[in-house]
Amino acid sequence: MGYAYDYAAAIMRRGRVHMEPVDHVPNWADGPRKTKHYPETDLLPLPGSGYPADAALDQGLNPGPLDGPGHFDLPTLSGMLRDSYGLTGRRLGVQANTDLDALPHYPLANFSRGSASGGGLYPVSVYWVSGPSAPLPPGVHHYATRHHAMRRLLTGDATGEVRAALEAAGPGAPDGADATDQYLVLSVKYWQNAFKYNSFSFHAVSMDLGACVQTWRLWARARGLDVEPALWFDEERLARLLGVRTEEEGIFAVVPLKWRGATGAAAPPATPFAVRHRDVERSRTVLTFEAVTAMQAATAEGALDRPAPGALAPAAARPAGPALPEAPLPAATPLTTDVRTALRRRRSSFGRFDASRPLAAADLAALCRAATDGSYLGGDTGTGAGGERLAGLYVFVNHAEGLAPGAYAYDPEAHTLRLVKEGAPGPFLQKNYFLSNYNLEQAGAVLVPTVRTTAVLDAVGDRGYRLVNATIGAVAQSVYTAAAALDVGCGVALGFDNVSYIEELGLQATGEAPLLIMMAGHERPAPADYRHELT
Repeated sequence: MGYAYDYAAAIMRRGRVHMEPVDHVPNWADGPRKTKHYPETDLLPLPGSGYPADAALDQGLNPGPLDGPGHFDLPTLSGMLRDSYGLTGRRLGVQANTDLDALPHYPLANFSRGSASGGGLYPVSVYWVSGPSAPLPPGVHHYATRHHAMRRLLTGDATGEVRAALEAAGPGAPDGADATDQYLVLSVKYWQNAFKYNSFSFHAVSMDLGACVQTWRLWARARGLDVEPALWFDEERLARLLGVRTEEEGIFAVVPLKWRGATGAAAPPATPFAVRHRDVERSRTVLTFEAVTAMQAATAEGALDRPAPGALAPAAARPAGPALPEAPLPAATPLTTDVRTALRRRRSSFGRFDASRPLAAADLAALCRAATDGSYLGGDTGTGAGGERLAGLYVFVNHAEGLAPGAYAYDPEAHTLRLVKEGAPGPFLQKNYFLSNYNLEQAGAVLVPTVRTTAVLDAVGDRGYRLVNATIGAVAQSVYTAAAALDVGCGVALGFDNVSYIEELGLQATGEAPLLIMMAGHERPAPADYRHELT
């Protein structure tokens, strides 16, 4: 067994046994930037996203049948990046999170984005490796979120290197990966998160990857486009291309883009290109954490062993106990809000829940459906259409119309809840939550996605830990976005006693690991909010 088994076990126990180093205190004054900084590079502003002129192309979160897969172009890529990781507004409101005192100060301002991120740190970097079909010289670019622009890091067609990296992992790369010359590469600079969360950071940042990819999938699907990630590839080769050290920055995903005008011609010969520009670190002191370094090494080791079809079947989510008492759900509320609007509304509720207005059962049904949709990442993960569903879902009902309080398992095939434990769950939920920024009893419901982590590692090796957490991040992003479309409050948290949840839900025998909690419900009316939309 690899190191990922030990790390996964430590994550489950961290509510009772603190992870090393137990004495770590973030040095906020010497913290890193929230984005990478490449001085002396050309800044290429991205064009408008096409809104509102082409808003009709956005079919919302519940798109109908598509005529066929569309193709990206530069305005479409620009829109997807802006709506997912670009800065779209400033958030400042009276709420219960611990950073409230700092937010009025502009240097510490919190800017909203469409994708969720653990701690609001956004450590995922987006690189664009472009070939000749793009309307600019081929090269390698870094997406500058604060400028909504591309920083050119290298000029020259390096797409052969990306193709070679994908092919090195064997058959099963995303459809069209060998017929395009445009790729997005997603990496994580660990220090951007580890300065705050130390050894826990690998767990959090791998969820951030899934949240970002799921935003792209939701955005693209609403416009007749496909986004399919690859998680298996020659990671060291891409690190050399991007000019980074994998001990400091892991390469987590490659997303081929079906590009308008790409001919599918043979890629240029793989050439050992390498970006010479280097990110300039703000922190005077950069720490490394043994667990993060070990997880990067463990999950990179199997990067060339892409899973064969069906490899994850033994790790699929278990059926939701057909013998358990059934609590039928109504038809889910349709999610008719366009994706761009939903992404701009997405935010965390931070203690604003108000139980005086119960959550509609149809809205809860829509959130459960969204969670299930997020559990299919696609690409080379073996979890796309017709593949395995890795994430199960449990629901603690506090205040929902027509549903008795209790703990339930969601059955996606029957679209129903099955009672696991009756009785008001509020005392259990609050007792096992570490922080003070939420009153979980006031939420209408608390959704808990689970994955059989050990079974995934057994099936595909330590790199499967990235898949586990990317799946959970995608589930969280789907629920967040659906809640925004429903005008329902939502909050996601990782600070809870995982072992207590295993015991409460009786998951010891199934091997299911509860990896985060998602609170949903109505909020107090007339919140005191400062709003400043940027786009």
